[in-house]
This record gives sequence, C-alpha cells and structure tokens, in this order.
Amino acid sequence: MDAPRVDQIYECSFVPELWPHVLAQLANIASARTGWLFIAEGDGYRLSVSNEIVRPVIEPLVRDGTVARSQRFAKLIAAHHPGFLREVDIYTDDELRSDPLYRDHIYPRGLGHAAATTFVLPTHDRILISLEREKARGPVEPDAVEKLDALRSHIARSALAAARLQLERARAASATLAALGLPALVLDDKGKVLAANQLIEALTGIILWRPHDHVGLTDKAADQLLHTSVATINSMSGGCVRSFPVRATDADAGAARVAHVIPVRLSARDIFSRCVAVLILTPVTLPHAPPIELVQSLFDLTPAEARVARSLASGKAVETIAADAEVSANTKRTTDPCTMLRNRPVASSA
Repeated sequence: MDAPRVDQIYECSFVPELWPHVLAQLANIASARTGWLFIAEGDGYRLSVSNEIVRPVIEPLVRDGTVARSQRFAKLIAAHHPGFLREVDIYTDDELRSDPLYRDHIYPRGLGHAAATTFVLPTHDRILISLEREKARGPVEPDAVEKLDALRSHIARSALAAARLQLERARAASATLAALGLPALVLDDKGKVLAANQLIEALTGIILWRPHDHVGLTDKAADQLLHTSVATINSMSGGCVRSFPVRATDADAGAARVAHVIPVRLSARDIFSRCVAVLILTPVTLPHAPPIELVQSLFDLTPAEARVARSLASGKAVETIAADAEVSANTKRTTDPCTMLRNRPVASSA
C-alpha cells in the first residue's frame, strides 16, 4: 500500500482543497484522462470535484439533465458493488450505444471507458467517482481496478469524515443560535434541512416539516418567499440577507415573526454537504441579539452583512437600519436591506 497516498486521502477530510489532486492520482492509476466526483441528490446530480479543464464541458450536462438521463450511475448504484466497476461489468454493447451520455458526449470526445464507484453520505446522498479513459485504450485493466479497490475504503472513510465535519459545523451554528434565543435551521442548496435547533422545532404553528428533510412555513405567502429565497440564494446580490414577515396560523403559535434567510458563502470546503443558507425566525420585537462578531464568524459574513443580519435579528425596522447606515433619503424608502448596503458609502469594518 502506498502510505503517502493514503495519508493524503485522509488529509482531504480536513483540507478538502486536496480532493482534485487525489482524484488526479486515482485517474493515473486507471491510465485515465480525467476523473469526476459527483454528488447524487435525490433525482439530480451535482458535479463537486473535477479537472478544471473539463468542468465547463461536464457542468452543462449536469444542468440540462443529460447525466441524470443516462443509465450509467443508476446501473452503478443498483449493482451494490463495494468496489470500482467498469462499463463492461454493467452494460451490454447495445445499451452503451443507445445511452445518450455515451452516444452524444463521451464517445465524440474520444472517451468511452471508465472505472467508477459509489457510496452513501450521512445526508443519504451518494458520492459517485468516475475515472474516464480513452475508448481506444480499451477497458480499465483488472490489476488497475484491484489497486483502486485497495484505496476505496480509505476514500470512503475520508469523504464520510469530511461530510460529518460539515454537518457538525452546521449543527454547532444552529445550537449556538439557540443558546442566544434564536430559532434557526441550516439549509443546503436544494432546500434540505442539514441542522435545526430545538427552538425552531418547537414552532409547530409556524414551521411545516415536509418529507425528505425539507421544510416549509404554514403561512402560504411566506412559504413561497422562503422557497424563492433558497432557490435564488446564489444570485442574491452581494450575498445579502432576505427578510419577510411570517404570520402564525395557529392561535397557540405566539406572535408573528420575521424570517431572515442569511446566505452562507460556498467554499472549497463545501464539497459534500453544501450549507448555503440559515433561516432565522425572530419575533417582531426581540430585546437581545447576538454580537456582530458571533454572527459574522458563524456564517462567514462580511462586516456589512453581519451588521444587517444582527440589526434584523434584534427587531430593528428596515428604515432604522438604513438610517444607521447613513444612506440617502431615497434609499431609506426601500424595503430591501441589500439595496441599502449597495448604496452605502464604502467605509468601515465591524
């Protein structure tokens, strides 16, 4: 066993930026041109790690559903094989020729053979690793598959550890907000709940728990705003906070609240469990709010974003936040804190 290579695989648990290098080493073992790491999320896929040269080619195939329509990964998952498999192990020749991923994209690029494997994450999503080699070279040799299989358990343990660390970070953040009296949960880019504190779980007259770890709001108008906010989180200008009122539909649910969707910056560390937003529900008035420094460190906000998030959580009106930011009279009329920050003169730190 190559001890340095195994050490580097485990190092990826704490330094996820090393995954592309490890993937390249696996590709070398298979004499492959490149390697891809996908996350299978329900019926969809997300390209998480790849060679930057091929990423522009692969990502459009993920977005337009070509990868999902292929039988390749479905066959791989259905095989339940604790190791790497090749096309010749799961496809017939006729199936390969009719598969749109191979017919329209893989074969025209000179590729056509691969070694691939899959395993489950703590979020119940799946990691899919595929090492792509030229069609002219023929199937990956059995001895190369054997070498890859010897590393597979280390890869799986490293990926699972990394995913758990990301989930624990989300749980710690939500627990910290609970200690400050703030009901909160952490969402991934598909709207799945990765962590929720006991305060938000208790808001049964406001929160609607849905199948497959998804969440909604009993107030239909607010629920639509929540889903729109999560769906457009990556396009929210400057990563700003989005806030809207939430009415309690249950007489026992207490006062109306304000929902704050706070973006969490994506980074190289968000390979497996992508925490993209925090939902905080605050009463219309709240006497205490967390320090700016805590909000900023929990969710990797800029100083300006942290100030807005804290002000909203403390129950300040949007107009008051605008006044505090010393913006123009015209800007004060907006109900969008993001616009306030964009119009604020560039100045200070927290």
